Formats: sequence, C-alpha cells, structure tokens
Amino acid sequence: MDTEAIRNYCLSLPHVTEDLKWQVDLCFSIGGKMFCVLDSSERFSCAFKVADEDFEALADSKDIIPAPYMARNKWIQVKSAARFHQSEWQEHLSGSYAMVKSKLTKKAQELLD
Repeated sequence: MDTEAIRNYCLSLPHVTEDLKWQVDLCFSIGGKMFCVLDSSERFSCAFKVADEDFEALADSKDIIPAPYMARNKWIQVKSAARFHQSEWQEHLSGSYAMVKSKLTKKAQELLD
C-alpha cells in the first residue's frame, strides 16, 4: 500500500479524524488519540501501535524500527510501503485502531458507539 492507500484505509475506519502535525505528519486518531502517523513527504514512513507480544519481532525485522519517541508504547515505524501486503497493512492498522480505542475511557467509547 502506498501513502494514499494507507490514508484512505485509515479514514475508512469509524470516527477517525485526520490532522497534520509537525508540518509533515498525517496523524490519524480515534477519540483524540493517535493510532497511526504517516509521513506526507516524499520519503515513506508509517508508525503505528502493535500488540506487546508482537513488538520485539516486528521491531527487529527488515525495514522496521521501534518508532522514535513512541517505542515505549509499543509503536513501530515502517520504512518501506512494500514491507507488508495490503491485507497485512489493513490488519496492522485496524489492530492499532482497536488497541487505541480500547484504552479510551468508557464514556468516550460509548460516545463513539
């Protein structure tokens, strides 16, 4: 998936908002909490949260690093759009979305549902 396909997929998830931070990063959020950060410049970079048990294996694999400033929260940064097939991208992005949504307050979750 390229940058535009990732953007479109993130925006297709329920209640997702998009904003530009740090002048180049498209940030996708649920309930005000980021679940994906996508570099909008020419170089590809996409960061998102992964399950605790998957973090080490993914962070040590090709074209992936622990996300700067967010690794302590189990975020990875993918440096190549070709690193995952489309279905894998969708699985990781929807997983990040679900993990972040589950950490929202009960009241925030109820407002979204």
